[in-house]
Amino acid sequence: MGLAIALGARNLGRTWPNPAVGAILVDESGFAPRIISQGITQPGGRPHAETAAIAQAGGTARNATLYVSLEPCSHFGRTPPCAEAIVSAGIRRVFTAIEDPDPRVAGRGHAILRSAGIDVSVGIGAAQAARVHRGHISRVVRGRPWLTLKLARTADGYAGRDGGRLFITGDASNARTHMMRAHADAVLIGISTVLADDPRLDVRLPGLEERSPVRVVLDSHLRLPSWSRLSATAAQHPSWIVCSEAAPAGEETRLIAAGFEVIRVTADPSGRVDLATALLCLGERGLTRIFCEGGPTLAAALGQADLVDELVLMTGAADTSVEGGAALEGIPALQGDLAAALRTQFRLVETEQVGPDTIESFERTASCSPAL
Repeated sequence: MGLAIALGARNLGRTWPNPAVGAILVDESGFAPRIISQGITQPGGRPHAETAAIAQAGGTARNATLYVSLEPCSHFGRTPPCAEAIVSAGIRRVFTAIEDPDPRVAGRGHAILRSAGIDVSVGIGAAQAARVHRGHISRVVRGRPWLTLKLARTADGYAGRDGGRLFITGDASNARTHMMRAHADAVLIGISTVLADDPRLDVRLPGLEERSPVRVVLDSHLRLPSWSRLSATAAQHPSWIVCSEAAPAGEETRLIAAGFEVIRVTADPSGRVDLATALLCLGERGLTRIFCEGGPTLAAALGQADLVDELVLMTGAADTSVEGGAALEGIPALQGDLAAALRTQFRLVETEQVGPDTIESFERTASCSPAL
């Protein structure tokens, strides 16, 4: 089961709106179990892992045991249900890590298997599988993607300076950021980050360039400039802008011509995009996992709206006074409700030293997490 879960995790960020499932077929008839085949949900979400493993195994799937990281689907989509394919293949036994909370499945896949006389066991590797599938679970239960927020800060706690940009983390941490992008459905920033940093938001690790996620910009009033690198590449790479309903129509026309997809949502009382509504809208479009690289202002707003599920905090070795050598006022990385929530509603799950930098990963405690 551990292998099945790990295989599925390889394609995180590539299978949305479907979950990234892994499946292993094993011949357990002999003295020692033997792996017959393995399958992973393919880019774009089809074929599913189970059918890929069955196709690879051919006739040897009969009487085999299937290990799969999520309950096989039971509904007709672009292809027949995986549960029926398992029955047709003559598989004898199925181990599933977790039940699929998707209301189109939700136990029905297991019921199809059991009614066909297949021995079904559920729960092995459940905690590990739930972590891998938390984006899918979040989308089908809450209607919105799982949101991971990444913040970089100096040793003295700042993410930037008034009047100048800070380069905080080293090459190894930056490579880690690109790997996190590669496993996300979308990378999210606000318009302030575009204007200040002019980012590309792609994956630039050798061999993984094609795994660049959808780029999403929260731009309430459609201020994204034509000179930006996002504008220059919007026609070649999926790029979405989320704006308020009152954003100028002329600017929308300009951005669509450049290759952006413009998504209008309701505004909050300040006239900015309502963040909760924006995430629901992105969920409706199939996104399951969002990696947010916005700055402290967007981070604080997401924290205030109670929308941060996971926080990755990268702390560089240098402090603000060393970076650039100028005594400018620093911008704290953690502000407002997010700073308070980190102390009371999140738990530290991992600390890692990456070169000179420290990377800490925090997740909401179960008692404080919006219902999943």
